[in-house]
Amino acid sequence: MSRIAAYAVIAGGFIAAVALASADGTIRGDPVRGKPLYQACGGCHSIDDNDLGPRHRGVFGRRAGSLEDYAYSTALKASGLTWDEVTLDRWLTNPSALVPGTKMFFKIDDAQSRADIIAFLKEQK
Repeated sequence: MSRIAAYAVIAGGFIAAVALASADGTIRGDPVRGKPLYQACGGCHSIDDNDLGPRHRGVFGRRAGSLEDYAYSTALKASGLTWDEVTLDRWLTNPSALVPGTKMFFKIDDAQSRADIIAFLKEQK
């Protein structure tokens, strides 16, 4: 590979990385990519119905543990969290580290996948 081609590849990678990040350095989520990724959550959650986990429609701006018709853990009800991009990212990174004593144990290690799922959830009003 020529030196110019190598620089082009490096520059292309840098441009792609910058395109995925917003001005403040956070990763931008894509709701279209988030929709199929959300299927991993479907073992316990759905958009419109409570299951093992609470429904997700309208989760943005909702206080954690506040749905009247779902039996949350005492820890989540007492957490004082309100769901937004930051709290959902922390939650999906490691729920039991954010709220010790929570029922949820499922984690999503990949930051881009978390951002995409969060972007999808944000559209579920």
